[in-house]
Amino acid sequence: MDMDRKTDDAPDDARPIGPARLRVLTYNVRRCLGVDGRYAPERIAALVARTGADVVALQELDVNRLRSGGVDQALAIAGALRMAHHFHPAMRVVEELYGDAILTHLPMRLVKAGTLPGRHTKWQEPRGALWVEITVAGRPVQVINTHLGLMPGERIAQAAALLGREWLGNPACEGPAILLGDFNARPSSAAYRLLARSLQDVQLADGRRPRPTFPGRWPTLRIDHVFVRGGVDVADVRIVTEKEAPVASDHLPLCADLLIAPTVGTAVTDSGAARSGTVPAREVTV
Repeated sequence: MDMDRKTDDAPDDARPIGPARLRVLTYNVRRCLGVDGRYAPERIAALVARTGADVVALQELDVNRLRSGGVDQALAIAGALRMAHHFHPAMRVVEELYGDAILTHLPMRLVKAGTLPGRHTKWQEPRGALWVEITVAGRPVQVINTHLGLMPGERIAQAAALLGREWLGNPACEGPAILLGDFNARPSSAAYRLLARSLQDVQLADGRRPRPTFPGRWPTLRIDHVFVRGGVDVADVRIVTEKEAPVASDHLPLCADLLIAPTVGTAVTDSGAARSGTVPAREVTV
């Protein structure tokens, strides 16, 4: 038998192919203020660059704030990484902004940015979430970056909102989805357990031994998480501890290699880019 001969007439682009690898990173950068007392967006950018992440979710960024020199930290880090970005200010003080961002070199489209339930008090700052759609090997992948509150009650309400129809429960959020960020929630917390009922914690996939991310120098708490669903598999997970990571912020970056199954009719070239038969990103109104 000629083993090289095709056994059917299906076109090459319709044949099953392997999943596309996507490296994501979540990192609370604490307004780029290191534990050494130095504001250094360039240090954060260099650290992120060394991880080779495709999608970067950052929390606690200052934009035009006097305390951090008036720098647009989201823009500065994205520029250094040569990535596009979307920033969502969870808090505004006149022209000074504070919030979260998603950066990537992949095709990206903003779907939604908004607030999460909670009160703005001395102890409870506003919280929000940022949802983008990225295209990986021709397949739309939903990515939501968030930073939950410090109080148990507000975290439960915020977790429930993220699972509801405004976010992950929205019909536009079908298929592969990634929820990541600083949840301020240990695995024993009610908010974490609520999310874990519907989503896979990448640090627990395939019997992995999870590791803490906070505080950076002597991590004891696991409060930064990456959750996935919709056929997203986990290839590898690591906490970034090398070089200046324990000094650059009070959190450590959490990095995950994910496998995204392609849609039928999508083929991937040697460079990882989709070719003929790709499924374009959907236009979604939320």
